Amino acid sequence: MRTTAARTPRSALLTAVLAAVVTLGAIGAVFALRPRPEAPSGAAEPAAAPVAPAVTCGGGPCRQLAAVAVGGTPVVLLTDSSGGSARLRVGPEPGTVFELAIAQLGVRLDQDSLRCVDGAAPACLVRGDVGDDSEDGTAAYGELLVGSGGVWRDPGKPYYADAGTLSLYDVTADGRADVIVVRHDCPGAASGTPKCEASPVLGEVYDLAGKSVGCTRRYTAPSDLRGWPDIRLTRADLRPCPTS
Repeated sequence: MRTTAARTPRSALLTAVLAAVVTLGAIGAVFALRPRPEAPSGAAEPAAAPVAPAVTCGGGPCRQLAAVAVGGTPVVLLTDSSGGSARLRVGPEPGTVFELAIAQLGVRLDQDSLRCVDGAAPACLVRGDVGDDSEDGTAAYGELLVGSGGVWRDPGKPYYADAGTLSLYDVTADGRADVIVVRHDCPGAASGTPKCEASPVLGEVYDLAGKSVGCTRRYTAPSDLRGWPDIRLTRADLRPCPTS
């Protein structure tokens, strides 16, 4: 006699499937409700980006007086409201900030006070007038800053032009700027005296290290020099400077 396997009742299969679903749901709930590990109490918070300190002039906010770019580097002349304090910022903010000594000498700084020349050693000259506004009575001070290898420095030597004209130009054609100081040639008379101010003038040229390169011949007035007020000289214009 042939026999057949007993079939599991359909109701039993449904009961087993429902039990499996309930079990998996319970396991999922346990994992979902499981407490997550907390961060260690000594873990460091992400560091906040540093904030550049505000540049001040004379104890108050600086104002931008002039700005140029030399070799792609921004250079900004900053002063206080009265002009008694001045700084030069080189490079993108916050940059390198130099306090200018000539601001303490009573100079008048304006939008034309900043002159820069690019080259093997980029240089910037900040100049300001002192004295009255007449051609014979105005004198000028200048402060030079020089870059080398991306680092700028202030040699700390102010230039004084008793004839009121200071320029920055590559006189010697060596790829480096030179400082041109126009002064009265008045041996035996003190600078600023009527006798000295009535004397002829000449241009004396200094390299970026502050060494005198030579002088021009004498002229009746500063405006007689080529390119005045931004004097343009060549090596051929120079000769030994007269002795005092």
